[in-house]
Amino acid sequence: MNADELRAIQAPIKQRYRDDPQAAWFTVGAEGQLGEGISCKVDTARGLVDAGLHPVAGGSGLQACSGDMLMEALVACAGVTMRAVAISLGIELREGSKVRAEGDIDSRGTLGIAKDAPVGFQRIRLSFDLETDATPEQLATLVKLTERYCVIFQTLAHPPQLTVAHHVAAA
Repeated sequence: MNADELRAIQAPIKQRYRDDPQAAWFTVGAEGQLGEGISCKVDTARGLVDAGLHPVAGGSGLQACSGDMLMEALVACAGVTMRAVAISLGIELREGSKVRAEGDIDSRGTLGIAKDAPVGFQRIRLSFDLETDATPEQLATLVKLTERYCVIFQTLAHPPQLTVAHHVAAA
């Protein structure tokens, strides 16, 4: 795909959202079913993913870990966003270019063994190893715009309002 093809695909979409900002809003959802033991079967576009505890919290390592899935979502979003931005800017990124995300967690928090240990990621690092002939200035712009337009990155950088609800099924 080149910049003209991308613009042709996105132009009518962008115009629609300019004309009707409410049309730009959509909801993304996920659903899971509690499984055997300590697991949750998450229904994804590619089939069921059996999620469980990470080995540092007592898991077997045979199930997907939600923390790993978050890093995978960040990599996917940043990679797709970078590709789109590169195409728009006319920057060639050759196959072999890589996106990597790493996050640090203090397991004592989620295991409830240290009240001063926070639960969740404390540091996340996103990095790119790029195969390209782009100039340093082009790369700086590419990374800046990727960060700006990557939904997962921006969600982590600026957490949304969260709500929790529960419902009890009638017996």
